[in-house]
Amino acid sequence: MNAARRWLPHPLLSAVLLVAWLWLNNSIHPSHVLLGSLLSVAIPYFTRHFWPEPIAVDRPLRVIQYVAVVCYDVVLANLQLAVLILGPVSRLRPTFVRVPLDLRTDFAITVLASTVTLTPGTVSVDVEGDPVAGRRLVVHVLRCVDAEEMVRAIKDRYEGRLQEILEC
Repeated sequence: MNAARRWLPHPLLSAVLLVAWLWLNNSIHPSHVLLGSLLSVAIPYFTRHFWPEPIAVDRPLRVIQYVAVVCYDVVLANLQLAVLILGPVSRLRPTFVRVPLDLRTDFAITVLASTVTLTPGTVSVDVEGDPVAGRRLVVHVLRCVDAEEMVRAIKDRYEGRLQEILEC
């Protein structure tokens, strides 16, 4: 392992952490850039033993597209959830939906589960099954009219894109 890789084991994560730090502080003051840079190097360095497998992002432009889709879905889901909560209780149709996964790596499944949980109105509850027989992501949905459509939306909007990004 070369020296740069030893000190910066996950360069993409470091870049994302730095951008997130500056964004959350709403400042590019040199002190924020310095502290953010230190944290964005230190956090991946000290957590490098927790990463079971190297992460290879084969299509970095797809990451930007994925983030844009997720941000759009979060804003839209917030509006839909506000209307749902302010409306009559009879419009709620909570249910559990099982999404069969084509993703194979734990990291990719974790990203998918986090994305689903990040979207208001849905929460990832569990990952059922085993890697050989196949896994399913159990999702609680606050309002589900058609379970098959919900599964199709998760697979098309998120899982398919993650497969392209992470090549898994």
